[in-house]
Amino acid sequence: MTAQIDLQNLDLTDDPDVQNDVFLAAFNSGQGAIFDSLYRDDSISNLSGGPLTGEARTEAIVALLATKPKLTSKVKASYTAGDTSLIIVDYDLEITKEDGGKQRILGKCTDVLVRGEDGKWVMAVDRPVADSVEDIQG
Repeated sequence: MTAQIDLQNLDLTDDPDVQNDVFLAAFNSGQGAIFDSLYRDDSISNLSGGPLTGEARTEAIVALLATKPKLTSKVKASYTAGDTSLIIVDYDLEITKEDGGKQRILGKCTDVLVRGEDGKWVMAVDRPVADSVEDIQG
């Protein structure tokens, strides 16, 4: 991470690298409510493995982040047209499975952000897709 992130006052800004830093800080905080604050109420996320929105999305995010996963990602491409932005990242996610074992998931994520009337960017679509999944021995 290159930017100092205030988790109580998240701002995705117009810079996709800062957006990525904010997203990572919120995710890696383990605080689902903070991470979920980056989404519109009607945003769709398949972070849980299937597309969820509203309260179901929030519940899945809170449950996942409570397990303290670790995420890194790198912006591969970004495109902005007016108040809509498409961000593509490569990600590396380490999670704890239900049996306590660790798993590493590598993949690509396609995010669509929109700028609200208040000028702030928020997530409208969060679509991570795994390219590989492997158990971590340790």
